[in-house]
Amino acid sequence: MTVAMSLTCPGLYCGRIIANGSVEGECGVCPRGERANSQKVCERCTESPELYDWLYLGFMAMLPLLLHWFFIEWYSGKKSSSALLQHVTAMLECGVSAVATLLVTEPVGTLGIRSCRVQMLSDWYTMLYNPSPDYVNTLHCTQEAVYPLYTIVLIYYAFCLVLMMLLRPLLVKKIACGLGKSDRFKSIYAALYFFPILTVLQAIGGGLLYYAFPYIILVLSVVTLAVYMSASEIQSFKNLFAKKKRLIVLFSHWLLHAYGIISISRLDKLEQDLPLLALVPAPALFYIATAKFTEPSRILSEGGNGH
Repeated sequence: MTVAMSLTCPGLYCGRIIANGSVEGECGVCPRGERANSQKVCERCTESPELYDWLYLGFMAMLPLLLHWFFIEWYSGKKSSSALLQHVTAMLECGVSAVATLLVTEPVGTLGIRSCRVQMLSDWYTMLYNPSPDYVNTLHCTQEAVYPLYTIVLIYYAFCLVLMMLLRPLLVKKIACGLGKSDRFKSIYAALYFFPILTVLQAIGGGLLYYAFPYIILVLSVVTLAVYMSASEIQSFKNLFAKKKRLIVLFSHWLLHAYGIISISRLDKLEQDLPLLALVPAPALFYIATAKFTEPSRILSEGGNGH
């Protein structure tokens, strides 16, 4: 296909459309699923997402699931036997939503997606880079330069919300007999708050999250593990193995540790990056090894004795 050379378009994201093998039209916004190349010609995105892109999408998909689990556990109560089934239902909702999102994203009907390669942070905020060639009129070239990493997350959240509203109320009403009428739907009410928050977070901070999510995972997983072990008064391996729930929480945090390490290293060099996974148990081991030295009662008693 021969492409006629055209005058360079202003701005980072303005381009001309290719039609019938030649460049036609004036500089402007590229159609969805395309972005301007170095010659300022709109080019169809045909690349497959990199591992880091999939890890980012996985992180954004995990957020509602983890929040569902947190609020289900928070509001289920100790006497309720419905928490486990609600956890499974939340996982099912998010899993079906993820599959449905991939199926409706181009190429439609497959679990694969085609994408534009993320090159820099400004690719997420093209609305801030509309040029003004004559310093008076603005040429609007706002587009999804990171197609489909920006909108696919919003579509996924919409599917999650719809499925939750269809399935969860019926399930909770059926099984949550141990809770009062005012408490049984609180985990659903919480989701009605955090889904808009997640949507705004993706809309405004998607680009920042794309580059920062590995470090967010590591920091939050370490902090939440320390808070949980402190609240559960786990100071030895005996305390840790006393309940199965504690082991489930521990292994869940280890998975998050590993996810964060893989996201940072991107597994570019397997022989160098895989050994880093040996650091996954380090925070828990460090906590157990040092917990006895930071016991408040011990510190107060030693302070009172003048030591």
